[in-house]
Formats: sequence, structure tokens, C-alpha cells
Amino acid sequence: MNDDEPRRVNILTIVALVIAIAALGLAGWTFYKTEMAKTEYDATQIADAKAKVCGAMDVVRRGVSLNTNMAPAGGPQDITGAQAVAANARLSLYDGGQYLLARLDPATPAQLSDRVRAFANGLMDIGAHATAGETNDEPAQAARLKEADEANNTIGELCK
Repeated sequence: MNDDEPRRVNILTIVALVIAIAALGLAGWTFYKTEMAKTEYDATQIADAKAKVCGAMDVVRRGVSLNTNMAPAGGPQDITGAQAVAANARLSLYDGGQYLLARLDPATPAQLSDRVRAFANGLMDIGAHATAGETNDEPAQAARLKEADEANNTIGELCK
């Protein structure tokens, strides 16, 4: 063992200690900033956020209902029309979920925002699985549809 080896170990120890202290300081600063960033919203901001997301729910509810209950113009034999109707239904589900997520405001009451977020993700799941070929009578898709219907009703009550 030469004389330089203990010195290198000491320098590495000091460097590691400095890095650890810097990381701990950065973590503490991040926690402090996160806690300071939590904002309290006044009644007007909360009401506006609720109205915004409830309005978005109404638009999505109407769009999904319209596009998932549409029939092909040429009747059941119209294969191209049936594919177009199915594509619109899937699109309304997926885009409806995206639209809702984009309309969530930080001031939205937590109970409502949690339900809307879950509903929006559920719509996108239904649309994605339908695009992958799952039919509404398959058990997993039927369960998703049932959950979405229940969430829709719950959100309807919260938006009153």
C-alpha cells in the first residue's frame, strides 16, 4: 500500500459526503417549495372550477351518447357506414376523456376532480379496448362500461 491510497480514500469520502449533503439539501428545498405551493382557493374560484368541469361533463356526456348510439345511414348492411359509426364512437370516448382531463382546474373540489379523473381515464380505457376489438359484451369491457355509467351518475349528482 502506498502513501497516496489513504489520502484518495479520504478525498472520496469527503466528496461522497458533500454530494450526500447537497442531495439532502435539494430534497429539503423541493419539499419546502412543494408545501409552499399548496394554494388555498376562495369560494368563487372553487365554484368557477366546478362549473367548468361540470360543463365539460355535459359536453362529453352528450357527445358520447350521440356517437355511441348512432346507426349507419345505409342500415345494418352498410359495412363502411358501420365502421365509420364505430370509429366515431371510439373517438368520442377517447377524446371525451382527454377533454375532461384538460378541463380539470386545480381549484376543483377534490371529491369531484377525483371522480372526473377516474371517469375520464375510464372513457379512454373503453375507447382503447374497443379499438383493440373488444365488444361491449366481453366481461372486462362490460365492467368498464358499468363503472363508467356509475361514475357518470355520481358526477351528475356532484354537479348539481
